[in-house]
Amino acid sequence: MKLRIDMHSHFFPRITREEAARLDATHAPWLNIDADGQHGMIMTGGRSFRPVYRALWDPRTRIAEMDERGIDIQMMCATPVMFGYRYDARAADEWARRMNDLALEMCAYAPDRLMALAQVPLQDVELACREATRAFRCGHHGVQIGNHLGARDLDDEQLVTFLTHCANDGIPVLVHPWDMMTDGRMKKWMLPWLVAMPAETQLSMVSLILSGAFERIPASLKLCFAHGGGSFAFLLGRVQNAWENRDIVRENCPHPPLSYLNRFHVDSAVFDPRALKMLVDTMGEDRVLLGSDYPFPLGEQLIGELVATHPELSDDAKSKILGQNALRFFGLSEPATVQVNKLAAL
Repeated sequence: MKLRIDMHSHFFPRITREEAARLDATHAPWLNIDADGQHGMIMTGGRSFRPVYRALWDPRTRIAEMDERGIDIQMMCATPVMFGYRYDARAADEWARRMNDLALEMCAYAPDRLMALAQVPLQDVELACREATRAFRCGHHGVQIGNHLGARDLDDEQLVTFLTHCANDGIPVLVHPWDMMTDGRMKKWMLPWLVAMPAETQLSMVSLILSGAFERIPASLKLCFAHGGGSFAFLLGRVQNAWENRDIVRENCPHPPLSYLNRFHVDSAVFDPRALKMLVDTMGEDRVLLGSDYPFPLGEQLIGELVATHPELSDDAKSKILGQNALRFFGLSEPATVQVNKLAAL
């Protein structure tokens, strides 16, 4: 049995409306749990935001479902509505510290199997850097950030400063799309999640490449983009062609876009074997990590099965994507149970 590390899953702690009101009484998120204790609703102030179930806040349920799916380790990160980027920076800093401490409390239920990525008050780079380092030293295994800050993309100098800090402190970064672009045309059928979300991810990746930001960020940065990099792999040829034929595209980017693929990773949450094959062909088998988006309906329901059953991936590639790449990315040691199983197989 190959090691499986799901490096992209979400949590939402049992935050009451009163506690959320310390951040903002009108819009801040909190958790309204049904009387049965099995289901609930993420609320934003007095409005319903998303129906959820117990695995989002209960580590016992999460571990039971990990066992059912054969997941050895799961990285938990904030549900993006928790980011708090729109609020006063000091209040958001206090909120982030509270969410990060609650994440570690959940992980304490099974510390060898549940691990966390921190959130930070990204609207204030000094506070964000401070909380990233504090959380990392307290037991988080990296940070998760949104892919933009209002109108500022990842090439913004403030965000480049934050990414540089993470590189210098050895803090892995997961970039997750959020607050998706839409002008009101995407009214139904979850189109912001199905169309705009992949575009948001590609936008953040291409902005780092074409702006020259990667020339300013240390190459040591461990950077991963969620959802298979969105539409990036499929449209990389378009970006490369533009760089070769339009000087305005080359203006701040000294090297071909294809040459920057060694600067970041992506997760495997693409849900289709043809898409996964293209993603691995584009990024390389060393730069794709298992990620599920658990426990949401848009996530991979049979976590890791797309990789494990893929007819065109080698056994070595499957081992890397399912777990070995995450060990390297996060600097983890192989779990003792996996080592024992390997010895038993000899």
